[in-house]
Amino acid sequence: MDLRIASASLPIASPAVAAARAAATQARQGVEGAEGGGFGGALRGALQSVSAAQNQSSNMQREVQMENPNVSLEQTMVAIQKAQIGFQATLHVRNRMVQAYTDIMNMQV
Repeated sequence: MDLRIASASLPIASPAVAAARAAATQARQGVEGAEGGGFGGALRGALQSVSAAQNQSSNMQREVQMENPNVSLEQTMVAIQKAQIGFQATLHVRNRMVQAYTDIMNMQV
């Protein structure tokens, strides 16, 4: 995992935010593939990315606990924070989607 920051002026974005941006770009362009395109595909990709980050941080935690000299505590803490931020962003997206669904269902026709 490469943790170098390319530029200090670039904002740090979580996988869920990146997926939402990709979905918005696809929606603007009108591009929707038959296989998982659009918002559903972007959300699925974001969930897979968050899951992979959580798995990686768990593996790194295990390696630090076993005192593997190839895994540093700093790398492990960064991986844990990345997984936590990605999970929180995904949770916020889910909550917004549930709220939007509730609002739509409560609309009078």
